[in-house]
This record gives sequence, structure tokens and C-alpha cells, in this order.
Amino acid sequence: MLLKASVIAVTLALTFSAQAANLTRDNGADVGDNQNSITAGANGSVLLQDVHLIQKLQRFGRERVPERVVHARGTGAHGVFVASGDFSDLTMASLLAKNGKETPVFVRFSTVVHGQGSPEYLRDPRGFATKFYTDEGNWDLVGNHIPVFFIRDAIKFPDMVHSLKPSPVTNLQEPSRFFDFFSHNPSATHMLTQLYSNMGTPASYREMDGFGVHAYKFINEKGEVKYVKFHWKSQQGIKNLNPRTIGDVAKSNFNHLTSDLYSEIKAGNFPKWDLYVQVLTPKQLTELDYNGLDATKEWLNVPEKKVGTMTLNRIPDNFFQETEQAAFAPANTVTGIEPSEDRLLQGRVFSYSDTQMYRLGANGNSLPINRPKNGVVNYNQNGMANHGNTKLDVNYEASSYEDITFNQQARAVETQLEGTVQQLAIKNQRNFYQAGVFWNNLNEQQQKDLITNFAGDLSRVEDKKVQNTILSFMMKADVNYGTQLTKAVGGNVDEVKALTKAL
Repeated sequence: MLLKASVIAVTLALTFSAQAANLTRDNGADVGDNQNSITAGANGSVLLQDVHLIQKLQRFGRERVPERVVHARGTGAHGVFVASGDFSDLTMASLLAKNGKETPVFVRFSTVVHGQGSPEYLRDPRGFATKFYTDEGNWDLVGNHIPVFFIRDAIKFPDMVHSLKPSPVTNLQEPSRFFDFFSHNPSATHMLTQLYSNMGTPASYREMDGFGVHAYKFINEKGEVKYVKFHWKSQQGIKNLNPRTIGDVAKSNFNHLTSDLYSEIKAGNFPKWDLYVQVLTPKQLTELDYNGLDATKEWLNVPEKKVGTMTLNRIPDNFFQETEQAAFAPANTVTGIEPSEDRLLQGRVFSYSDTQMYRLGANGNSLPINRPKNGVVNYNQNGMANHGNTKLDVNYEASSYEDITFNQQARAVETQLEGTVQQLAIKNQRNFYQAGVFWNNLNEQQQKDLITNFAGDLSRVEDKKVQNTILSFMMKADVNYGTQLTKAVGGNVDEVKALTKAL
């Protein structure tokens, strides 16, 4: 214990050994007394002229930006991405154009549903967002640690999140609410199966994979288009908590994911991930026996190609200024990378940028953590927290007084369209079979853990119609899976099988 105390003392000494400097107000003026307010005599009122007191209280009341609606609980780290080859045959993106090319990155890991300060061991998808500071602008690869998602259309995203968040009446997160929602959305079968496996409770951020989830487009200099999916593979392997170990973590350290990442980086054990891509031509995409742009599906049996390795080697100097103010958005792409027609991704392209602008203001991307390394040239102007240094009278384009050029390769790729404007669900949904594939790839113990995890929440649902509907989805995915889960929650196997016939 004495040794531990001495280590802490040394750490504190190193942390706080800054050069002495006068305390100042925000305007740089020195503060004469930071212990006592200015009063009218010994027993008099505090004076309005005590600008230091007023400024401290004003700033204290404004220390928080709005919490992220999703992904509120997060931690981040800096690092570097190194390309493992020349992939210019696939994409014009400069970060993949040369073997050994280095690109700085910032990664924010997070939980999705739970708020700031929530325990990190709670079951939840984990966000895996990577900002690449390329020499042609920032590219944000914003994904999760599970390769699929609950829904396939962005129009359902607010409803889904509302159901997963606490009740507007009780302020409690209630399985009856989100299972009610999912009972009307069989597309969630695959995601629920993966989430209720032990993957839903990672042992550490270092020991989990990451996925872009959606299909994207790679475009090369010839204008050739390939559809791609991204996969971060942890070099540390994958390690999850299970029903036998999660209780120990809950008792010992509810910040276990952040603590582990920070301590390992500080110790010089820098975590690494290899980035792999799956590649399909537009024709190959249409030949899949499911919709390849459906975010509830993996691309099964499509080979992966390694394109680089990421190493995280530095923790932020300040949590708020970097991790909390880091703004990620799928809209942040670079030349050679575009969104696909995935309906969920198309909505995220708007909504993520919009929510970050709401949180941080119109000039949030000019904050140091978000600022592109190659500079910004445009005529977006003014707004709160604009700290630019504009001197030119021209703030429009085109102009006779400033020569602005355009990279023709950055134009949107031409995509052939057919049909009419419509508001219909996608075809070939196949909501259940990949959940069955996932189940059958688990070993016996992993299957038992999934049933234990899933039954723990589903058994709390009092509405038998909702419960049986969810059970029928799992039964449709795999009879053994559905039967085990039905028995675990005390359901009637015959009733569930009867419902399955209608799916």
C-alpha cells in the first residue's frame, strides 16, 4: 500500500509540476484574490463590480455542451495509420496511395445508448469512430464493434433510440419498451443476436474489432466504382466479459474500458488494429442473395484485403477539448471515397453533421481536434465561436478578384438510376437467416451465454404477445436457438413455433 501511495505521489508531482504563472481572467488581466469576493464592508453585500467572481460563475454555468443523444459515454486516443500498400487501383484516396504512407488519426470509442458517467460494462453496441487527418481533408470512418445494425432505414432511427432510452414517464430503461419496438421490426433479429452474445460486453476497447457497418464506394482515377465494407481487426485479439465475469468488473471498476486503454497506452503497450476491406463490383453486389446495401447484413464469404495498420500511441491532453469536442460524421469523406445508397447511411450523412453542429456550433470543425491538417478554403462565414482571420473582401464565388480552382476528380461519381420516386421497403429482406448463421458459428458455451444474456432482459417483458413475437424471430433464425431461448424465459415452444410459420 505504501508503494502504491508513493507511485501516486510521483504521478501527481509529474502531472502538476507546471511553471508558476499569474492567475488571470479570460481577458488576460491578473487576478489579485481568488479566495474572497469583493463586498461592501465586512458584512455588506457582494458587489457587481467583482468581475472575477461573476466570470467564474458565468463560465461554470456554461461548462457543458449538450450531451450526445447517442454515444455520450466515450473515450479517445491519438495515433497513426500506416498504409500497407499502393491501393490506387481501388481508390484515389491519398492515405491509401503509397505503401508506408502515414496518416494521423484520432479514435473515439463509446457506448451507444447510455449517458455520460454510465458504467462501461453495460450491454451496448460500442462505437468505433476514426478520424483520419489526411493530406486531402478529414475522413471519418464512423462505425461500431458489431458489423450490422438494428434497422435499415434512417426514418426509424429516432424511434429506435427513443425505445432504448429511459421511459419519458419513469426515466427507467425498460426492456418492455425496446422489445415492443423490435417486435415490429424483424430486421433487428441479427443485431439482437450478436448484441446478446458476449460481444455485447467487451472486456476492453483494445480487444474488440470495429466495423464501418455500411457499404461505401471506392472510386479510382479512371472513375471505376467498387463497393467496399471496412473491418478493423484487433491485433490484441477479441476478449469479452461473460455472465460469470461481468459481476466482478461491476464491483471493481465501472470505468474498466477507459482505465484499460489509458493504462496500456501510458505503459507503452500501444494497441493496434489492421484495416481490412471487402470489395465488390456493382454487378457482384446485385448478385448477392440478399440486399448488399442492407445495414442488417454482413457480406458473407466475401474475402477481405488488408490495406493498413493503425496504432494508438497517445492519450488526449484534455478530455473535454479533444474527446468530448471531437465531432465525427459520415459526411466527412475525401476524394475517392463516397457513401453508398444504403438508406441508413444516407440518413446518417445528414444527421451526424447536423447534431454536431447543434452541439458545437457552426464553427465546430475549426476546433483543433476537428480541424483538417491541410487547411480549409471556403466562404462559410461568421457564426458563434468563429476565430478565423478573414482579411479578403471577397466572401463569395465566383469572383474576378480571387482565383479559386476545383479538383474535377472530387466531383460526385455518376450513378445510373432507374425507376420512380417511391416510399417502399427494400426487396429481398431476409431478416432472419444471418442471425442463424451467427448462432451456429458460436461454440456451445457461447450459445449458452447468449441465451443467459438474452433471457435476462426478455424475461422482464410482461406482455406475452411482444415476448412471443421476439421469440418467433429467433425461432425463425434457428429452431435450436429459438427453442432454448423460449424455454429460458418460461415460454410455450409450440405457441412460438406456430407464430414462426407466419413469418
